[in-house]
Amino acid sequence: MNRGIIFGQEQIKDFISLSVKSGKIGHAYIICGEKGTGRMELAKFFAQAIQCRGYEGSEHTGEPCGTCKSCIQMAGSNQPDVITVTHEKKSIGVDEIRNQVNNTVSIKPYEYPYKIYIIPEADKMTEQAMNALLKTIEEPPEYVVMILLAESEEKLLPTILSRCLLLNMKPVSEQVISEYLIKEFQLPDYVAHRCAVLSQGNIGKAVRYATDGDFIALTNDVIRILRSIEGKKTDELLETIKHIKDEHYDINDYFDIIILWYRDVLLYKAVKDTNMLIFRDEVKNIVAEAKVRSYENIEACISATTKAKVRINANVNFDVTIELLLLTLKEIW
Repeated sequence: MNRGIIFGQEQIKDFISLSVKSGKIGHAYIICGEKGTGRMELAKFFAQAIQCRGYEGSEHTGEPCGTCKSCIQMAGSNQPDVITVTHEKKSIGVDEIRNQVNNTVSIKPYEYPYKIYIIPEADKMTEQAMNALLKTIEEPPEYVVMILLAESEEKLLPTILSRCLLLNMKPVSEQVISEYLIKEFQLPDYVAHRCAVLSQGNIGKAVRYATDGDFIALTNDVIRILRSIEGKKTDELLETIKHIKDEHYDINDYFDIIILWYRDVLLYKAVKDTNMLIFRDEVKNIVAEAKVRSYENIEACISATTKAKVRINANVNFDVTIELLLLTLKEIW
């Protein structure tokens, strides 16, 4: 595994390296960050650094050497003393924790100094499962290290939180993400910037936006609708809702693109600088919208979209929410 794969999390990587180098390795950690931030990559880097045998007889640098037997096994996902807990259902039940963790912790490592458990989506554990895991975290064998991965620590029991060291993933700056996308995928700077802004600091999302043809199609669909929404009839707007569902678009991406489109219109109206736009390839249409819309009108469009996003995430009916949004955007004209 390459340290560079874990993008933009230097503070956590440095902490891990220092812990391994000094030999001060705790028994339980929680790595928090939304999907796409590199939680699993960071956990594997940590496990690989702990188990690395390439420095025997010399000072450990805190980083995996990449060439010893353990590092090669990690690269092939067959390191015998690094266990990743799996589950088939939406939640992680008590049986998964008992069978894969509790019933095996007393078995000493097969080959290496530590036995490391990685639990992806730990915040999906049921309360029963968390209580079962708590018993192991409270009194683990000295060779056990637990690495829990979660989107948020809020769904974990306070008793588990109090016994683990919390490592929070940080959002990566738009500039750093843009530069990475330009270098790795040869994107035009305005496209890289757009993906970076939409990703909100999540490198995984940014890469998906840059490479996923479905996302590019989604962006084109949203812009096409916004450009012509004034003349759309109600039945045409309803057809748009059907299209969104048929294409299985990520509705939060849909909302974000709408908000950023109107943000560009508002920005151009205020400063008349096309270099600051996210949708620089849509300059002609953005300039035209900015000329005919008032500040209040544009802000109302952004507000309506933000409210629709809140409703969807609160499980309000999909069709009703999208229909109301599209009708509102049309009427605001």
